[in-house]
Order: sequence, then structure tokens, then C-alpha cells
Amino acid sequence: MKNLKNFILLAILSITFIACEDDDIPVANNVVLEFNNTFKGTTIVLGTDATTATVNTSEAGQTHYFSELKYVISNIRLINAEGIEIPYNVNNLDNGATVVDHSKPETLQYILNNIPTTEYTQIKFGLGVKTELNTLDQVSFPNFYATAGANDTQMHWEWGTGYRFTKIEGFYGEDSNQLSFHSGSTVEGTEGDESTYVPGVDAYRDITLNLPTNVIVGSNAPKINIEVDFDKLLSGAANTIELGVDNATPSIHTANNMVLFVDNIGGNGSTNVTGMFSIENVEN
Repeated sequence: MKNLKNFILLAILSITFIACEDDDIPVANNVVLEFNNTFKGTTIVLGTDATTATVNTSEAGQTHYFSELKYVISNIRLINAEGIEIPYNVNNLDNGATVVDHSKPETLQYILNNIPTTEYTQIKFGLGVKTELNTLDQVSFPNFYATAGANDTQMHWEWGTGYRFTKIEGFYGEDSNQLSFHSGSTVEGTEGDESTYVPGVDAYRDITLNLPTNVIVGSNAPKINIEVDFDKLLSGAANTIELGVDNATPSIHTANNMVLFVDNIGGNGSTNVTGMFSIENVEN
């Protein structure tokens, strides 16, 4: 009988201990996304000449380097071990979108708040802004509108109703010719008459990345380190691009030309859903 009492007491203590442990685990915690912009694994240094900037050579043999590097991340979703998609403010640009600006180290980290406690196996996000939110809506999303339109950011189109999704400035070739690539979805219709506008070329891309290690949200706030390899701008899985007078500046390249770059950096949405993005590692 004494042994039985001891066993019951031990069981009660064990249950109490487990319950206390569970109480210590928060129902939600933060997840940090950290973006590392590289040329084939080497973190990019911006500059206005080849002696200060990180210089890359494309598959076509063209040297190039960047003086400005910006892109929009939005529509973020985490997929848990059961395959359930957890959206993160996907319809709110103020709370669920960011402009990654390589010249501003603070923008290379983006914190997702109050992510439910569980394990996650995938992350999805948009490069750019999905069609239904891609209007310069200062009233609905004043914070994102202001950030994207700031003088040193300039992610608004001067002539359109939507946002720039990527903005890359730099130089290429032996003569340091100007490289200026901007992407964003286009509209068709009568210029100045918004009632006639209909979607044109869709430059938004949905990125899907498998996590090499499950992200464990609980007592700790894990970090997902994401490499963004801009070597793929010219040397992508879809297209090998040689810069020239018809595709090096946004005032000259056509929407179809733009799509060649976009398919390289964001994937084509079917056979390639990673583009220039990959997971470096997960820190739980």
C-alpha cells in the first residue's frame, strides 16, 4: 500500500511539473526574418565605382555592381508541420509589408509579431505587392505609403498608380555604363483616366521556401536567415541577360523585357518558385 501511495504521489508531481512547464511556454512569439543580399554568397557592398563596390560577373561575361538596391516584401505566410498556412497581416501593408533597402541595415531585419507557438516547415512571401493592394493608397496604409514614397526610397511610380517592387541602380561593363532596373506591375488604359485602367503585366511573384530546420516558435523568438542572390538578376534559372541600350534603363526597357528580369529574380510562379531567394539557416 505504501508503494502504491508513493507511486500515486510521484504521478501527481509529474503531472504538476509538466503543467508548470506548459504554462511557461507563451502562446505566441516573434519570428525574425533577416535578409542577406549577395552576389553568389558574398554580401554586397554598394558603391559608385568598381574600387569600392562588390563587382560581379554575369554568365554573359558582363561585370556589374550596384549603388542602390531595394525591394518590397509582403503577403508573408508561415506553413506549420500540419501543412496549415498561417497568414501574417497579408491584407495590411502597414503591418505586413516592408521595403528592404540595402543601404539601411535596420531594414534587413523584419520582425513578425505574435506568431502562434508551434513548428513551421515553410515560409511564403511576395516579392512586390499583390494586385488587389497595389494602389498608392495613402488613406488605408499611410505608414507603408510614406516609407515607400520617401525621397531616399522612391518606390512609387511617378506615372502610375502602384508601387515599384524592385529598384536597382548601378553600373555595368568596362565603361561603367549606367544600370537602372525598376520592376512593378503595369496597367493598361487611357493615360490619366483611372476608370479605364485594367491590369497589364503582373510583376508580383510569390516565393515559397522550404526550411532546412523546422522553425520552433515558443519560448524563444527564432530567426530565419534568407540569402537573396542578385547574381540571378542577369544569370537566372530562366534567362541569361546581356545588358545593352534596350534593357539597362526603365525608361527604355519594355514590359516584356522587364518580365525576363522578374522571372530571374522572383521565379516564373510555376517551375521556379524561389527565384533569387534561399534559406541560409534557421536559428531557434
